[in-house]
Formats: sequence, structure tokens, C-alpha cells
Amino acid sequence: MPRPLPLTLALAAAAAAALPLAGAQTIAQTTASAPAPAPAAFSLAPLPYAPEALEPVIDAETMRIHHGKHHQAYVDNLNKAVAADPALAGQTLEQLVARAGTLPAAIRNNAGGHWNHTFFWETMAPTDKVGAMSMELAEAIEAQFGSLDKFQAAFRAAGTARFGSGWVWLIVGADGKLAITSTPNQDNPLMDVAEVKGTPILGNDVWEHAYYLKWQNRRADYLDGWWKVVDWSKVSARYAAATNGG
Repeated sequence: MPRPLPLTLALAAAAAAALPLAGAQTIAQTTASAPAPAPAAFSLAPLPYAPEALEPVIDAETMRIHHGKHHQAYVDNLNKAVAADPALAGQTLEQLVARAGTLPAAIRNNAGGHWNHTFFWETMAPTDKVGAMSMELAEAIEAQFGSLDKFQAAFRAAGTARFGSGWVWLIVGADGKLAITSTPNQDNPLMDVAEVKGTPILGNDVWEHAYYLKWQNRRADYLDGWWKVVDWSKVSARYAAATNGG
């Protein structure tokens, strides 16, 4: 029969055995008491259609990279920039865009990139699902530009004339009339720094990453082909809202 341990040795062994449990309890308490990370202020919504849905105008690989890499990067970088400045907490994307000229470049560029791309995805639809242009918008285009063909030619000219990277827009100005304008980088006509301000109802991305895999350096061909995937019902609804008709 084994001899019992002396009392002092027994107590020491019991204390040693309890150490791992105590350590686990401490870790558990620390983990439980740590605050959960704050949710990101902005997030990337899924595309409103499959990446291949705009073929052959915009190829699936371009859509995956453009949305999942480029747009995601704007969202991530915007969240970092907003988190670094407590004064911007709670600001909406539209509020940031409206005062972009008073904010750091990281906010201006990434807030613009997030707003512009979200608007861009929603402007398009698969060719078999694009809606018809409203009579009101058709009449406004004819009154301002002479015809749909002349409008599209002017839009193409503005898009090809934008040096480097940027966007081309159809806007409703403060006078209620339609106008075509373009902006550099990720600026847009809602910004306080825009040369021509107004409410965008249509916009096309003329950064090379938007079309290069399919069209290479043929920006004009990309702009011509793009009309096949413009959802005119969406554009018409924006026009109605911008002119207080919807």
C-alpha cells in the first residue's frame, strides 16, 4: 500500500493542478469583457445581377474585379478614413460627398468611389431586362439635345474627352434642364468641388479598369456599346425624382 504524501506536498500538488483552471478562467473573463468591434460605417452591397449578366457589353471577369476588388477597396478605405476622425461618425455617404472639398483626400476619393460605383451598378441591367425610357425623359432629351442620337453622341464625346480617369454624367441642373458633364477621378456632380453641379440621373465609369479587359484602349467603342445595358426605367425614375415629378 503506497504511503500518503506529507501534508505540505499534497497542498502544493493541489495548488499546481488548479493553476491551469485559474488561467483559463482569467482568459475567459478577459475575452468576455472585451468590447465587440464597432460595425463598419459602410458596406458593399451585392451586384443587382450576376457578373456575367451584362455580357457581351461588359465581361464577367471585369465585373468581378471591378465590383469585388475596386469597389470593395473604396469601401474599406472609406471606413478606415472615417474611423480615424471621430468628427465624421454618423455621417451618411451623401453628407460626405456633398462636402468632399472640405475633407481629406482619403474621404473625397473613397466616398466618391463608393457613391459612384453604387450608382453605376444600379444604372445597368441585362439586355433583356432594361426598361423603357419615360415619355417625360424622352421629351426632355429631345428638347435639350435635338434627338436621342445627338444626346448619345454628345455623351460619347464628353466621355472620350475626359483625360485620364473619371466619369461622364447626365444631370438635372438647378434650372431643371438636362446637361452632360464629366468629372475627374472619383468626383461627381453632387460634390461642392464639381465644376458643373447637378443631380446625376445617368453616369458611366471611364476609368480603364471598367472596360480594358474587353475593349482595351477603345473607350469610344465601350461607350457606344454601353447603351445596350442602360436601364432606362431606372434613369427615368431618377429624372422624375430630380424634377419633383416622382
